[in-house]
Amino acid sequence: MRPVPTRQDCAALDAADPLASYREEFVIEDDSLIYFDGNSLGRLPKATVRRVEQVLTREWGAGLIRSWREAWMELPARVGDLIGVGLLGAAPGEVVVSDNTTVSLYKAISAALDARPDRRAIVIDRDDFPTDRYVVESLARQRDLDIRWIDERGPDGVTADDLRVVMDESVAVAVLSQVDYRSAALVDMAGLTALAHGSGALTVWDLCHSVGSVPIDLHAAGADLAVGCTYKYLNAGPGGPAFTYVNTARQAELSQPIWGWWGRADMFDMAQGYQPRDDIQAWLTGTPGVLSLAAVEPGADMIVRAGIGEIRHKAKALTSLAVALYDGWLAARGVGLASPRDAERRGSHLTFTHREARRLTDELISHGVIPDFRRPDGIRIGLAPLTTRFVDVFDGLALLRAALL
Repeated sequence: MRPVPTRQDCAALDAADPLASYREEFVIEDDSLIYFDGNSLGRLPKATVRRVEQVLTREWGAGLIRSWREAWMELPARVGDLIGVGLLGAAPGEVVVSDNTTVSLYKAISAALDARPDRRAIVIDRDDFPTDRYVVESLARQRDLDIRWIDERGPDGVTADDLRVVMDESVAVAVLSQVDYRSAALVDMAGLTALAHGSGALTVWDLCHSVGSVPIDLHAAGADLAVGCTYKYLNAGPGGPAFTYVNTARQAELSQPIWGWWGRADMFDMAQGYQPRDDIQAWLTGTPGVLSLAAVEPGADMIVRAGIGEIRHKAKALTSLAVALYDGWLAARGVGLASPRDAERRGSHLTFTHREARRLTDELISHGVIPDFRRPDGIRIGLAPLTTRFVDVFDGLALLRAALL
């Protein structure tokens, strides 16, 4: 068995970390707080404070309605291009930011179903994030469709064999997550997309737990549609808007179902009848929330600036450290590992299991360590590479070990 890493080892990793200086770009009131929830709500960038203040005082306060034309009209597409080109492997004009994740998923899945009207089934993982499942169940009820559930899989996530069992020519769309929200399993997006396409189905990818933490190349994967949130690794703040990706090759074929004036061609002519725009902004609906949109930009820009390659390298190192400490400290004390052991197969979080997970989570929080409890027995630790230090992992898991004694 390998030696358990020491705190001195972790301090040396922090000293050599090329991303260490990015922690200084965030609002951190208590440097001793160990925050293991950046995969659920990212920390606040200092640049976001300045950007929102600019919108409030200069653009809204001084510019008033003039700021729509001078600063705000192009925000959904501009921020979309920042995320799409910088982080998703998308081309300009394929990503737009608006709505929340649930509404964006509803639009994307509805559009895929409309494009395959003779097909009567939707595929989704039974362990996928609740909002994904609920949207699919809602649409299946509305349209009298069948749901093909992917069942009986382990912590390594959906495989080609799992998907192959439920795919046939009756499936209209497969709804899949690139990184599992509980186990952090990172799936083969290109392989699963190709398998779905082999049956003539479209794919809708949920990128909520992958964007900003793992490299994504939607074009190389052949993805049709994708949706992701901005308040996790992109640090856009609570309730930050979601983004929607629509492959250029599919934009003429796919039509989103919630028509509003922001998606209409010549929106200001107020004419009768709906005629959608001929670009990605056809996926807009109502007036976007300018304050929340503006808050997306600084965090996404920081991720692009830091480089997703460096971020991914550190994420693997952080989670590998956590696994090594688990092996040395926690496994023999009744704690399970519900995440892939192979760093290449997981995102930037881990889930440990224990019969007293709720109590242990509460005890950690009382000692200044903030993880996530996941029913029924999961303790999820999110290791956001721009703000999490290696010594944080050591100290946080040392406290978990102490709580088990």
